[in-house]
Amino acid sequence: MTPRPDDRSQPFQRLTRWLTPNRSTAIRQYRSRARIYDLELALFEPVRQRAIDLLRLKNGDRVLDVGCGTGLSFSALEGLVGPEGSIVGIEQSPEMLERARARTAENSWKNVALIPASVEEAAIPLAADAALFHFTHDIMRTPKALANVCSHLKPGARIVAAGLKWAPIRAMPLNLLVWNAALRSTSTLEGLARPWSHLEPLVSRLELEQMLGGTVYIASGVVK
Repeated sequence: MTPRPDDRSQPFQRLTRWLTPNRSTAIRQYRSRARIYDLELALFEPVRQRAIDLLRLKNGDRVLDVGCGTGLSFSALEGLVGPEGSIVGIEQSPEMLERARARTAENSWKNVALIPASVEEAAIPLAADAALFHFTHDIMRTPKALANVCSHLKPGARIVAAGLKWAPIRAMPLNLLVWNAALRSTSTLEGLARPWSHLEPLVSRLELEQMLGGTVYIASGVVK
């Protein structure tokens, strides 16, 4: 029996889904994780603090929190930009965004705006001084999302991205932990060797740091 054209294409369609971020998969993942997300990320708080430090924010700055999740970065960002500055959080997961809204209301932050959209489709309302990507692997592997963010940054704005990566050969056993964490938090494992590769051509003077045995990276640079 001769396979139909759509039958022959199915393996390639599955491969494409495996190698590219999948929005519906990501939304399902974070629907199930929203209630425990803050607890799960507690281990990575030193990474968050280092990433925010590298933004070099000052009072009055405007910053994009890309894939802001439950708003865990808001408090530290607020402490730097102050009430004269502003924070724009972008998040596609309704459950995560609900918690970010609640956090904002509980703290009476008047300068936080939340955009319920995928990053590539988000209508960003300002030109920002900096952008933070904290554990947003799917976004980092979506060139259209990075392009949209960069188009709403001022010349010379700083970008900092942090997230999981495959550990170096000397720490290979740690990749079991990376694998387990990635399966829970990403829709694709593509690019885990160099998650920042799509960002690299968009910034100048890209600098890289590694933490937690090389399982986490922090990439920082200045938008061109």
